[in-house]
Amino acid sequence: MNNLTELQTHCPECQSALIHDVHNGEKICSGCGLVAMEQMSDYGPESRATNLEDKMKLARATGQTTYSQHDLGIRTEIAIGTKDYSGKTINAEMINQMYNLRKWQTRIRVASPRERRLANILSKIGETCQALSLSRNVLETASIIYRNFEGQFEAKGKSITCMSAATIYMACKQCGVVRSLDEICRATGSAKEEKMNVKLTAKYYRTLVMELGSETAPVVTLDKYISKIANLAKLEVRVERLAAEIAEKTQDHNLADGKAPNGLAAAYLYISSILLGQSMLQRDVSSIAGITEVTIRNRCKEILTAYKMRVTMRPSLAKN
Repeated sequence: MNNLTELQTHCPECQSALIHDVHNGEKICSGCGLVAMEQMSDYGPESRATNLEDKMKLARATGQTTYSQHDLGIRTEIAIGTKDYSGKTINAEMINQMYNLRKWQTRIRVASPRERRLANILSKIGETCQALSLSRNVLETASIIYRNFEGQFEAKGKSITCMSAATIYMACKQCGVVRSLDEICRATGSAKEEKMNVKLTAKYYRTLVMELGSETAPVVTLDKYISKIANLAKLEVRVERLAAEIAEKTQDHNLADGKAPNGLAAAYLYISSILLGQSMLQRDVSSIAGITEVTIRNRCKEILTAYKMRVTMRPSLAKN
Protein backbone atom coordinates (compact mmCIF):
# COMPACT_ATOMS: atom_id res chain seq x y z
CA MET A 1 0.00 0.00 0.00
CA ASN A 2 1.43 3.37 -1.03
CA ASN A 3 1.60 6.33 1.28
CA LEU A 4 -1.06 8.82 0.17
CA THR A 5 -2.58 11.95 1.59
CA GLU A 6 -6.31 12.28 2.18
CA LEU A 7 -6.50 14.98 -0.52
CA GLN A 8 -5.48 12.63 -3.36
CA THR A 9 -8.37 11.39 -5.48
CA HIS A 10 -6.71 9.01 -8.00
CA CYS A 11 -5.23 5.53 -7.65
CA PRO A 12 -1.40 5.44 -7.72
CA GLU A 13 -1.46 2.21 -9.77
CA CYS A 14 -4.06 2.74 -12.52
CA GLN A 15 -4.94 6.42 -12.00
CA SER A 16 -8.64 5.56 -11.60
CA ALA A 17 -10.84 7.55 -9.23
CA LEU A 18 -10.75 6.64 -5.54
CA ILE A 19 -13.96 5.87 -3.68
CA HIS A 20 -14.18 7.02 -0.05
CA ASP A 21 -15.73 4.29 2.13
CA VAL A 22 -16.97 6.31 5.10
CA HIS A 23 -18.14 3.31 7.14
CA ASN A 24 -14.80 1.48 7.03
CA GLY A 25 -12.57 4.56 6.86
CA GLU A 26 -10.90 3.48 3.60
CA LYS A 27 -10.19 4.81 0.12
CA ILE A 28 -10.66 2.14 -2.58
CA CYS A 29 -9.78 2.32 -6.26
CA SER A 30 -12.82 2.09 -8.51
CA GLY A 31 -10.78 0.40 -11.25
CA CYS A 32 -8.43 -2.20 -9.79
CA GLY A 33 -9.90 -2.42 -6.24
CA LEU A 34 -6.69 -1.35 -4.51
CA VAL A 35 -7.16 -0.18 -0.92
CA ALA A 36 -5.15 3.02 -1.18
CA MET A 37 -5.80 4.24 2.38
CA GLU A 38 -7.24 2.70 5.53
CA GLN A 39 -8.01 3.63 9.14
CA MET A 40 -8.86 7.19 8.10
CA SER A 41 -10.10 9.66 10.69
CA ASP A 42 -13.78 10.58 10.67
CA TYR A 43 -14.21 14.36 10.55
CA GLY A 44 -17.98 14.30 10.93
CA PRO A 45 -20.01 16.64 13.17
CA GLU A 46 -19.37 14.46 16.23
CA SER A 47 -15.64 15.26 16.07
CA ARG A 48 -16.36 18.94 16.85
CA ALA A 49 -17.99 18.11 20.19
CA THR A 50 -16.12 18.99 23.38
CA ASN A 51 -18.30 17.01 25.81
CA LEU A 52 -20.87 14.22 25.84
CA GLU A 53 -23.87 16.55 25.67
CA ASP A 54 -22.56 18.32 22.56
CA LYS A 55 -21.70 14.99 20.98
CA MET A 56 -25.29 13.80 21.45
CA LYS A 57 -26.63 17.01 19.88
CA LEU A 58 -24.33 16.79 16.85
CA ALA A 59 -24.81 13.05 16.34
CA ARG A 60 -25.97 12.09 12.86
CA ALA A 61 -27.84 9.09 14.24
CA THR A 62 -30.81 9.87 16.49
CA GLY A 63 -31.33 6.48 18.09
CA GLN A 64 -30.75 7.77 21.62
CA THR A 65 -33.58 7.58 24.12
CA THR A 66 -34.49 10.09 26.79
CA TYR A 67 -36.74 9.88 29.85
CA SER A 68 -37.67 13.56 29.49
CA GLN A 69 -40.19 12.74 26.74
CA HIS A 70 -43.26 10.63 27.30
CA ASP A 71 -42.44 8.33 24.36
CA LEU A 72 -38.75 8.07 25.39
CA GLY A 73 -37.77 10.01 22.25
CA ILE A 74 -38.59 7.10 19.94
CA ARG A 75 -40.85 8.75 17.38
CA THR A 76 -41.05 9.92 13.80
CA GLU A 77 -41.26 13.63 13.08
CA ILE A 78 -43.04 15.01 10.00
CA ALA A 79 -41.07 18.08 9.07
CA ILE A 80 -42.64 21.46 8.29
CA GLY A 81 -41.70 22.77 4.83
CA THR A 82 -42.79 23.61 1.32
CA LYS A 83 -40.21 21.52 -0.57
CA ASP A 84 -39.76 17.78 -1.11
CA TYR A 85 -36.58 15.71 -0.72
CA SER A 86 -35.29 16.77 -4.15
CA GLY A 87 -35.75 20.49 -3.48
CA LYS A 88 -38.87 20.97 -5.63
CA THR A 89 -41.71 23.12 -4.30
CA ILE A 90 -44.82 21.12 -3.43
CA ASN A 91 -48.31 22.36 -4.22
CA ALA A 92 -50.91 23.66 -1.76
CA GLU A 93 -52.88 20.40 -1.72
CA MET A 94 -49.84 18.40 -0.65
CA ILE A 95 -49.02 21.00 2.01
CA ASN A 96 -52.52 20.58 3.49
CA GLN A 97 -52.17 16.79 3.43
CA MET A 98 -48.85 16.97 5.29
CA TYR A 99 -50.39 19.35 7.81
CA ASN A 100 -53.25 16.92 8.50
CA LEU A 101 -50.83 13.99 8.80
CA ARG A 102 -48.68 15.96 11.24
CA LYS A 103 -51.74 16.92 13.32
CA TRP A 104 -53.08 13.37 13.53
CA GLN A 105 -49.67 11.96 14.32
CA THR A 106 -49.40 14.35 17.27
CA ARG A 107 -52.80 13.23 18.53
CA ILE A 108 -52.02 9.54 18.14
CA ARG A 109 -48.76 9.87 20.09
CA VAL A 110 -50.76 10.93 23.17
CA ALA A 111 -53.67 8.51 23.15
CA SER A 112 -54.78 8.06 26.80
CA PRO A 113 -55.34 10.66 29.56
CA ARG A 114 -52.44 9.17 31.51
CA GLU A 115 -50.06 9.67 28.57
CA ARG A 116 -51.36 13.22 28.12
CA ARG A 117 -50.71 14.00 31.79
CA LEU A 118 -47.23 12.46 31.55
CA ALA A 119 -46.46 14.49 28.41
CA ASN A 120 -47.64 17.73 30.07
CA ILE A 121 -45.63 17.32 33.26
CA LEU A 122 -42.46 16.20 31.45
CA SER A 123 -42.81 19.22 29.18
CA LYS A 124 -43.13 21.47 32.24
CA ILE A 125 -40.07 19.85 33.83
CA GLY A 126 -38.09 20.53 30.65
CA GLU A 127 -39.20 24.18 30.50
CA THR A 128 -38.31 24.76 34.15
CA CYS A 129 -34.89 23.12 33.86
CA GLN A 130 -34.17 25.28 30.84
CA ALA A 131 -35.26 28.43 32.69
CA LEU A 132 -32.96 27.55 35.61
CA SER A 133 -30.08 26.56 33.27
CA LEU A 134 -29.92 23.11 34.83
CA SER A 135 -27.89 20.32 33.25
CA ARG A 136 -29.20 17.41 31.23
CA ASN A 137 -28.42 15.12 34.14
CA VAL A 138 -30.89 16.98 36.40
CA LEU A 139 -33.56 16.91 33.67
CA GLU A 140 -33.24 13.15 33.16
CA THR A 141 -33.15 12.50 36.93
CA ALA A 142 -36.32 14.55 37.51
CA SER A 143 -38.09 12.71 34.69
CA ILE A 144 -37.12 9.32 36.16
CA ILE A 145 -38.31 10.39 39.62
CA TYR A 146 -41.75 11.31 38.31
CA ARG A 147 -42.01 8.15 36.22
CA ASN A 148 -41.20 6.04 39.29
CA PHE A 149 -43.76 7.90 41.37
CA GLU A 150 -46.50 7.66 38.73
CA GLY A 151 -45.77 3.99 38.17
CA GLN A 152 -46.35 3.15 41.85
CA PHE A 153 -48.89 5.73 43.02
CA GLU A 154 -51.79 7.74 41.65
CA ALA A 155 -50.72 11.19 40.43
CA LYS A 156 -54.09 12.21 39.02
CA GLY A 157 -55.47 15.51 40.30
CA LYS A 158 -52.12 16.93 41.41
CA SER A 159 -50.94 20.31 40.16
CA ILE A 160 -48.63 19.94 37.16
CA THR A 161 -46.67 23.07 38.09
CA CYS A 162 -46.08 22.10 41.72
CA MET A 163 -45.44 18.44 40.99
CA SER A 164 -42.80 19.30 38.41
CA ALA A 165 -41.16 21.72 40.87
CA ALA A 166 -41.08 19.03 43.58
CA THR A 167 -39.45 16.47 41.27
CA ILE A 168 -36.85 19.01 40.08
CA TYR A 169 -36.06 19.91 43.71
CA MET A 170 -35.48 16.24 44.54
CA ALA A 171 -33.41 15.77 41.36
CA CYS A 172 -31.22 18.74 42.31
CA LYS A 173 -30.53 17.13 45.68
CA GLN A 174 -29.64 13.81 44.08
CA CYS A 175 -27.29 15.52 41.59
CA GLY A 176 -25.71 17.79 44.22
CA VAL A 177 -27.01 21.00 42.60
CA VAL A 178 -27.81 23.85 44.99
CA ARG A 179 -31.29 25.21 44.19
CA SER A 180 -33.82 26.35 46.78
CA LEU A 181 -37.51 25.53 46.61
CA ASP A 182 -38.33 29.24 46.17
CA GLU A 183 -36.02 29.51 43.14
CA ILE A 184 -37.64 26.55 41.43
CA CYS A 185 -41.17 27.76 42.16
CA ARG A 186 -40.37 31.21 40.77
CA ALA A 187 -39.24 29.57 37.54
CA THR A 188 -42.41 27.47 37.21
CA GLY A 189 -45.29 29.83 38.03
CA SER A 190 -46.47 33.42 38.21
CA ALA A 191 -45.50 35.81 40.99
CA LYS A 192 -49.11 36.07 42.25
CA GLU A 193 -49.34 32.34 43.02
CA GLU A 194 -45.77 31.96 44.25
CA LYS A 195 -46.51 31.61 47.99
CA MET A 196 -49.30 29.12 47.39
CA ASN A 197 -47.12 27.16 44.94
CA VAL A 198 -44.24 26.95 47.45
CA LYS A 199 -46.50 25.45 50.13
CA LEU A 200 -48.07 22.97 47.73
CA THR A 201 -44.69 22.07 46.24
CA ALA A 202 -43.29 21.42 49.72
CA LYS A 203 -46.27 19.15 50.40
CA TYR A 204 -45.68 17.21 47.17
CA TYR A 205 -41.97 16.95 47.97
CA ARG A 206 -42.74 15.41 51.38
CA THR A 207 -45.07 12.96 49.60
CA LEU A 208 -42.27 11.99 47.20
CA VAL A 209 -39.86 11.41 50.09
CA MET A 210 -42.38 9.29 52.04
CA GLU A 211 -43.45 7.20 49.06
CA LEU A 212 -40.11 6.75 47.28
CA GLY A 213 -37.93 6.59 50.40
CA SER A 214 -35.59 9.01 52.16
CA GLU A 215 -32.57 7.69 50.23
CA THR A 216 -33.98 9.41 47.13
CA ALA A 217 -33.55 12.83 48.79
CA PRO A 218 -29.99 13.15 50.12
CA VAL A 219 -29.21 16.19 52.25
CA VAL A 220 -27.22 18.89 50.46
CA THR A 221 -24.40 20.00 52.76
CA LEU A 222 -24.28 23.58 53.97
CA ASP A 223 -20.87 24.26 52.43
CA LYS A 224 -22.40 24.07 48.95
CA TYR A 225 -24.88 26.82 49.86
CA ILE A 226 -22.02 28.88 51.30
CA SER A 227 -20.00 28.43 48.11
CA LYS A 228 -22.96 29.40 45.91
CA ILE A 229 -23.79 32.61 47.81
CA ALA A 230 -20.10 33.54 48.06
CA ASN A 231 -19.73 33.21 44.29
CA LEU A 232 -22.83 35.30 43.63
CA ALA A 233 -21.65 37.97 46.09
CA LYS A 234 -18.10 37.86 44.63
CA LEU A 235 -16.52 37.46 48.06
CA GLU A 236 -12.91 36.58 48.68
CA VAL A 237 -11.91 32.94 49.09
CA ARG A 238 -10.77 33.49 52.69
CA VAL A 239 -14.28 34.69 53.64
CA GLU A 240 -15.80 31.54 52.18
CA ARG A 241 -13.25 29.32 53.93
CA LEU A 242 -13.82 30.95 57.31
CA ALA A 243 -17.60 30.63 56.91
CA ALA A 244 -17.24 26.92 56.10
CA GLU A 245 -14.96 26.45 59.11
CA ILE A 246 -17.43 28.13 61.50
CA ALA A 247 -20.26 26.07 60.02
CA GLU A 248 -18.30 22.86 60.60
CA LYS A 249 -17.54 23.74 64.24
CA THR A 250 -21.16 24.62 65.05
CA GLN A 251 -22.80 21.65 63.30
CA ASP A 252 -23.21 19.76 66.59
CA HIS A 253 -25.53 22.45 67.98
CA ASN A 254 -28.48 21.47 65.73
CA LEU A 255 -28.66 24.95 64.24
CA ALA A 256 -29.91 23.64 60.90
CA ASP A 257 -32.99 21.89 62.33
CA GLY A 258 -36.03 23.44 60.68
CA LYS A 259 -34.00 26.32 59.21
CA ALA A 260 -33.61 27.30 55.58
CA PRO A 261 -30.05 26.43 54.48
CA ASN A 262 -29.65 29.59 52.40
CA GLY A 263 -30.41 31.72 55.48
CA LEU A 264 -27.79 29.91 57.55
CA ALA A 265 -25.22 30.11 54.77
CA ALA A 266 -25.81 33.84 54.39
CA ALA A 267 -25.39 34.33 58.14
CA TYR A 268 -22.11 32.40 58.20
CA LEU A 269 -20.77 34.50 55.34
CA TYR A 270 -21.91 37.74 56.98
CA ILE A 271 -20.15 36.87 60.26
CA SER A 272 -16.99 35.83 58.39
CA SER A 273 -16.93 39.09 56.43
CA ILE A 274 -17.12 41.10 59.67
CA LEU A 275 -14.32 39.07 61.31
CA LEU A 276 -12.09 39.64 58.27
CA GLY A 277 -12.95 43.32 57.95
CA GLN A 278 -14.84 43.05 54.67
CA SER A 279 -17.48 45.66 53.75
CA MET A 280 -20.61 43.55 53.40
CA LEU A 281 -24.08 44.84 54.28
CA GLN A 282 -27.02 42.81 55.53
CA ARG A 283 -29.16 44.17 52.72
CA ASP A 284 -26.72 42.98 50.06
CA VAL A 285 -26.36 39.43 51.34
CA SER A 286 -30.10 39.10 52.04
CA SER A 287 -31.02 40.08 48.47
CA ILE A 288 -28.53 37.57 47.04
CA ALA A 289 -29.68 34.73 49.32
CA GLY A 290 -33.37 35.53 48.81
CA ILE A 291 -34.16 36.10 52.50
CA THR A 292 -34.94 39.06 54.76
CA GLU A 293 -32.51 41.03 56.90
CA VAL A 294 -34.41 39.91 60.03
CA THR A 295 -33.68 36.29 59.13
CA ILE A 296 -29.96 37.03 58.85
CA ARG A 297 -29.91 38.76 62.25
CA ASN A 298 -31.76 35.89 63.92
CA ARG A 299 -29.46 33.26 62.37
CA CYS A 300 -26.40 35.31 63.38
CA LYS A 301 -27.55 35.43 67.01
CA GLU A 302 -28.04 31.66 67.06
CA ILE A 303 -24.62 31.02 65.50
CA LEU A 304 -22.81 33.41 67.84
CA THR A 305 -24.54 31.85 70.85
CA ALA A 306 -23.44 28.39 69.77
CA TYR A 307 -19.92 29.57 68.95
CA LYS A 308 -19.70 31.70 72.15
CA MET A 309 -18.33 34.81 70.48
CA ARG A 310 -19.27 38.46 70.11
CA VAL A 311 -19.37 40.39 66.87
CA THR A 312 -20.53 43.96 66.26
CA MET A 313 -22.97 43.79 63.35
CA ARG A 314 -22.86 46.38 60.62
CA PRO A 315 -25.98 48.44 59.89
CA SER A 316 -28.15 47.35 57.00
CA LEU A 317 -28.28 50.84 55.50
CA ALA A 318 -26.32 51.53 52.34
CA LYS A 319 -23.34 53.82 52.32
CA ASN A 320 -23.95 57.46 51.60
